[in-house]
Amino acid sequence: MFDLVLNHVSAKSQWVKDYCNQIMPYRDYFNEVDVEEDLSSVTRPRAHELLAPIKTRNGVKYLWATFSHDQIDLDFSNPDVFFEFLDILFYYVSKGARVIRLDAIAYLWKKIGTSCIHLKETHRVVKLMRAIIDLVAPHVIILTETNVPHKENVSYFGDGDEASMVYQFSLPPLVLHALQTGNAKYLTSWAANLGDIPSNCTYLNFTASHDGIGVRPLEGIIPDDEVNELANKVKKRGGLVSYKRNSDGTESPYELNVSYFDALADSKDTVTELDIDRFLCSQTIPLTLQGIPAIYFHSLTGTRNHYDGVKELGYPRAINRRKYDSHDLDKLLRDKTCATSKIFNRYLEILEERKKHKAFHPDGKQRIINLGNKLFAVERTSPDNQEVIIAIFNMTAKRVEVDGEKFFVNSSNGIDVLSENEKITKKSKIIFTPYQVRWIEH
Repeated sequence: MFDLVLNHVSAKSQWVKDYCNQIMPYRDYFNEVDVEEDLSSVTRPRAHELLAPIKTRNGVKYLWATFSHDQIDLDFSNPDVFFEFLDILFYYVSKGARVIRLDAIAYLWKKIGTSCIHLKETHRVVKLMRAIIDLVAPHVIILTETNVPHKENVSYFGDGDEASMVYQFSLPPLVLHALQTGNAKYLTSWAANLGDIPSNCTYLNFTASHDGIGVRPLEGIIPDDEVNELANKVKKRGGLVSYKRNSDGTESPYELNVSYFDALADSKDTVTELDIDRFLCSQTIPLTLQGIPAIYFHSLTGTRNHYDGVKELGYPRAINRRKYDSHDLDKLLRDKTCATSKIFNRYLEILEERKKHKAFHPDGKQRIINLGNKLFAVERTSPDNQEVIIAIFNMTAKRVEVDGEKFFVNSSNGIDVLSENEKITKKSKIIFTPYQVRWIEH
């Protein structure tokens, strides 16, 4: 996967330097804005001032900077900018790109007096890039990165003519909320109402990334007071919270900056077997749902909060961007008693088992089963209808029982492929230990 950063460039880049010196064509690559303009309608993902003062040979100019003043937004209404990025797109393809990730694409087009997010011109840019890729490199997938509420996120599928794949941004905070509260009701309701997606399109399912856990994708799914409580729980676990500026001048949580392991752990200092079980439960959900799973490196290793990184680099996202020394990491992985080794090896076992089952193909059908708030359950069926797996997750720290007849419909028995092929029957009571996951093949 190659990351195509379209919306902005570094304030230290050669393009910005040439703009400051008013060198063509770069003097027309950015959005100069009068500081007296009314920008109150603009959707703000951050709390800083939108316009960055930049010293040029013609005096100080104010340039659009959506995310930070060291990232200056580009002006895509200038065709030269678009053609620059086509060159980059083709270069990535020539170097073997299988997936092109369109970074921060939702904010691409600026039009004063509008929200400047999800504008029709932005969708047209995505559609045009998809059309070009389908023509010259049809094997390449266009992936949009839009950390926004679900309905807005999936709009980038278009009619199957925009993104081939979108991040499932609601999943990380929903899974986190469900496991923190021991209540899967919001996760179950959301998953049951995902609806159909265009053919040849799918989701990229994940829990963590190099960024924080966005909470805007919870809008309309979880009440605001519970989102605020989620943020407070992350703070108690040693995490940080980044805020966005609202149109009324207030601020609200935008992103939870925390390692996913610590977002779920009971203690900042110790790791229990229950912590590991809870964490691996969270990681198995994106491996199960319809789509393609993506695993962040630090999820494979169960990395803890990296406070030294925040102190050294000065920004909250550094808490989840630790850079391991290879010798130190190798030592941890060889130590069978430490959490890093336990998580890594159990994760690999789950991945190896997943590879054996066609039911987890991205095009396999998905059906959500409501087994009450303590459990999250999903049925996956292979594209050829030859294999069915019912995945059930205990989202609580308590033992849970469920009658087999509640989820067996077309058969009377199966085997749990995650528990040494334990036989499961329709007439039996199925026992779930705290945070246990079962993949029942039948």
